[in-house]
Parts: sequence; structure tokens; C-alpha cells
Amino acid sequence: QVQLVESGGGLVQHGGSLNLSCAFSGSVFSLYTMGWYRQPPEHPRELVATITAGGRTNYVDSVKGRFIISRDDAKTTIYLQMNSLTPEDTAVYFCHAKATAVHEFWGQGTQVAVSS
Repeated sequence: QVQLVESGGGLVQHGGSLNLSCAFSGSVFSLYTMGWYRQPPEHPRELVATITAGGRTNYVDSVKGRFIISRDDAKTTIYLQMNSLTPEDTAVYFCHAKATAVHEFWGQGTQVAVSS
């Protein structure tokens, strides 16, 4: 069973930076496309960024140029470097792993709060 453990969330000021981590275990990391989603207060969960096993990345328009997703296959960990944070980035951030339609997993989430 895949386990995803996020870390790195917290409170930061407008314009600050945070680096989220997600540790993957329980399966073959290289089979999975990994990603970050977020759920702002009273809003549905939304995609932030994804990275394939081959390293191809995709970002939602609102974070392009500010966030960077990366993966370390040796450590079976992904990261989300978040820069120039704004209050609109306040959300619970979830790590996501998907290999097939039935092999899809979520982390428990880490809170990011950006003060104005």
C-alpha cells in the first residue's frame, strides 16, 4: 500500500517562500506520476502541479513562474518550492500519486497559510 507523507507547511508572510516535501513508500516510485493539489477554505480541491516519472512537469496557470515541482527518485520524494506566496495560496496542500486508474493515492495534507 502506497503511503504519502507531506511536510513543510506553515505560516508565511506575503511574498515569502516555503518548500513542501512528500515522502513516498510502499511501491515502485518510478511507476507513478506525482503531483500536488490544494484545497483553499470553502473551495474544492484543485490541481497545482504534476511531474511524470520522466520529469515532465505541468502547472496550473496561477502558480506558473512561482512554484517548482521536482522529484528525487533516489529518495522517493517530491518537492514543491513555492515562491512569491500570496494570501490566495492559502490552502491545505495534498500530495498525489497515480500509476493507473486503480492505483491512485493521496496524502493527508499539510496546511499552508499566507498572511497579508
